Amino acid sequence: MTKVSRQSIVWWRFAERIFSKLRFCAVLMAMYTVSGITHANLQDPNKVIQVGGDLNYPPYESLDPDGNPAGYNVELTQAIAEVMGIKVNFQLGDWGAMRDALERGDVDILQGISYTDERAQKYTFSPAHAYVHQSIFTRKGNPVIDDISDLNGKSVVVQRQGVMHDYLLDHNIGAELVLVDTHADAIRLLASGKHDYALVANLPSLYLSQKLGISDIVLSGKAFEAQKYGYAVKKGNESLLAQFSEGLAILKNTGRYQEIYDKWLGPLEEQKFPWRKFGTAAIVISLVILAIVFWNRALAREVERRSKELELRQQQLIQADKMTSLGILVSGVAHEINNPCGLLMLNIPILRDSYQDALTVLEEHYQTHGDFELGGLNYSRMREEIPAMLDEMFAGVERIKRIVDDLGDFSRQDTSRIKEEVDLNAITTAAIRLVDNTLRKSTESFHAELGHNLPTFKGNAQRIEQVIINLLVNACQALDDKSQKIELKTYYRESTQQLVLKVIDQGCGIPPENLSSLSDPFFTTKRETGGTGLGLSVSSGIVREHGGTLTFNSKSGEGTTVTLSLPIE
Repeated sequence: MTKVSRQSIVWWRFAERIFSKLRFCAVLMAMYTVSGITHANLQDPNKVIQVGGDLNYPPYESLDPDGNPAGYNVELTQAIAEVMGIKVNFQLGDWGAMRDALERGDVDILQGISYTDERAQKYTFSPAHAYVHQSIFTRKGNPVIDDISDLNGKSVVVQRQGVMHDYLLDHNIGAELVLVDTHADAIRLLASGKHDYALVANLPSLYLSQKLGISDIVLSGKAFEAQKYGYAVKKGNESLLAQFSEGLAILKNTGRYQEIYDKWLGPLEEQKFPWRKFGTAAIVISLVILAIVFWNRALAREVERRSKELELRQQQLIQADKMTSLGILVSGVAHEINNPCGLLMLNIPILRDSYQDALTVLEEHYQTHGDFELGGLNYSRMREEIPAMLDEMFAGVERIKRIVDDLGDFSRQDTSRIKEEVDLNAITTAAIRLVDNTLRKSTESFHAELGHNLPTFKGNAQRIEQVIINLLVNACQALDDKSQKIELKTYYRESTQQLVLKVIDQGCGIPPENLSSLSDPFFTTKRETGGTGLGLSVSSGIVREHGGTLTFNSKSGEGTTVTLSLPIE
């Protein structure tokens, strides 16, 4: 490439960036023109806004080792203050005290509070800037809680004036409540063995357990779906909240919000796009004029594109929070399970050999003195049962270890390129093990037929395993009752030099008008049950990265056949 052509590309990229900024500024100017509101009408620019928060709620907000406010909420508030030209002062303390301070007017706004209908009668909330899961935690060995009503009569630790404290009081669950000021206090108190359960936020509790080195605390049950988490003010102070809501919208449109979220909460890697600085005023002015002319023609299309992009990011953030929690949980649980499994795998063969050595003595005693009791049963029966029991125990331990290893591999982030040698049958077997419980709950007839001596292909095993899991789960969800079948086949198609995996179900099928839209983002027929329409879209993208195809053959009411084809080269 010549020197002139490289410079042309740099100038064109700079023009694109200037154009994007100008379009966004024009949208903001239009918003101000329509609303007729200026910052001067909303808030005294010299006023310092008192922002309240929890002193020990990482990674959302807490005090760092030097006693300074830190965390996702703090950095987000600082960014909003910067773009809106306002001054803020942070007051972090016990959560109950912060809510009381908001009621008294000592604090103007809370930077992170979960939304409920009851709270909405007292406070006005901004659009959510995050989603928080509330979960039930307990010590290892305690009974698992399937429903929050099971807490009746139990000793439960909750944060004073937190969302779960409000809920338990409003719904009269019947639990014996133990109130603490912070999530760290709740985790420590539960670990001490004095109480049965703790009902606290999921991510902060996992974060604190790891930070405090507490390994005896486990997730017992998920109490609620994701709750909206954002800014809130007292009723009557909506003008202040409007500034924070507007600042949040600006950060989302400029990408700054995504950077802050990924830094503190999201598992996604930061992507930074460096830009060169240029000093030729004449060229900048001409590019600005060109960008304004082009913007006048493209405004409608840009608004629509940004709306779809924001909707996609919201869905990705919800999923990212879930996967972050899952990754933290799996890493700790896998280690705890593998230790006793390793001990059993070491000791069971020794017990088997010891029994074989003792069998001669037991047989002589049996022949001389007749039958006798061994472990509460007759020896004549136990001499056949004991070897079988030992073999079954060893097989069970091996199965536990395989499932834990598969789950750890699946949840681990993999940024490797598509270059490893992959065995299709091996990753298919691992995927079946991971969804085994879903398959058994959905159908009484699941059959897998794996081809023999299949060649390997170059790709990313974890990503293709994710596709297979998605196809199997979709097949399970398509079934109307357990008598319907699901089949899985793998084979090599020599004519096209492709590996093929088919998932065939006898479910409800897909109407013809929907077949062409299955891989479109946000297209789903399960919206009312929580479907996002991202599963097959993501799967199709992964398959395309591998140079393969994902096709669907279905008729409404007659089931569906999904064919995954991958080139071996």
